[in-house]
Amino acid sequence: MSTARPEPETIQRRRPLRGVLDLVRGFLIGMAELVPGVSGGTVALVTGVYDELIDSAAHVLGAGRALLSGPDRLARARAELARSDWWLLVPVLVGMVAAVFTMAGVMEAFVGDHPEHARGLFLGLVAASVAVPLLLLPARGPARSPWVDGAWLVLGAAVAFVLTGLAGGREIEDPHLLLVFLAAAVAICALVVPGVSGSFFLLAVGLYAPTLAAVDARDLGYIAVFALGAAVGLGSFVQVLRYLLHHRRRTTLLVMAGLMIGSLRALWPWQEGQAEIDGEAKGAGALVLPYDPVGGPALLALLGVVTVVVLILVERRAEARAA
Repeated sequence: MSTARPEPETIQRRRPLRGVLDLVRGFLIGMAELVPGVSGGTVALVTGVYDELIDSAAHVLGAGRALLSGPDRLARARAELARSDWWLLVPVLVGMVAAVFTMAGVMEAFVGDHPEHARGLFLGLVAASVAVPLLLLPARGPARSPWVDGAWLVLGAAVAFVLTGLAGGREIEDPHLLLVFLAAAVAICALVVPGVSGSFFLLAVGLYAPTLAAVDARDLGYIAVFALGAAVGLGSFVQVLRYLLHHRRRTTLLVMAGLMIGSLRALWPWQEGQAEIDGEAKGAGALVLPYDPVGGPALLALLGVVTVVVLILVERRAEARAA
């Protein structure tokens, strides 16, 4: 039997002064989405805004649906918008957009020029982040077997492990805009699921490099089609995820933790046999024993773990003070 998380009737408004912190959170989420193998949902989960973002986004989408059909469209749309936490949504979205437009070239260069170091840092960040959904688990009901929990965890890990192995990533030159639209609709779903990387999906279908190049070159036509596809995908998926978080919370969090564990396969620093895009190794290669460099990736992995642990402790302390 699953444990439902009751949804509050009213949104507890965040203090306006926290907007700066939420701006930084959005920037980090946007940066994560630029890196194959790292999920923006993981960053949102670690920084403590995941549930609030999903709920607020669902209300915004609900307002859009209210405007399209049914009686009292404006009244229902205003009611949905009023239930969204705009003090959270706006700074996070601004931070994400700023990260995408300012850091696309930087992150691509970092991952391309120093792949072992980059994967080492992200390995530490994601590995420590696995603790976050596990800490959020509601109590297990007496009728639920721990073997069931283990099965969901293993299933999530297996799915992510297999998917990351598919991202060999042959680049598609001059992709058709319909393909861009469909790929964006699927990739945006990975944005809101911890452990699933939207960038890795784009690598798998050959659109990672073209998308980053379009953003870096300010190709407004490509960007507009991608944004439209992302909006359609987000509108279709967020409500499903929100339902699962409220009514199948324990199972959903266990699957999320499993996805994060499985995604570590793509972040092992030392890999061979990766597909090449523009002369640079992309996607997930065969996992091998450590080769030079060793010290740098290992230290960055440790830095990633420490960073996440500090973030978790700070967030929990802030929650305790608020309580």
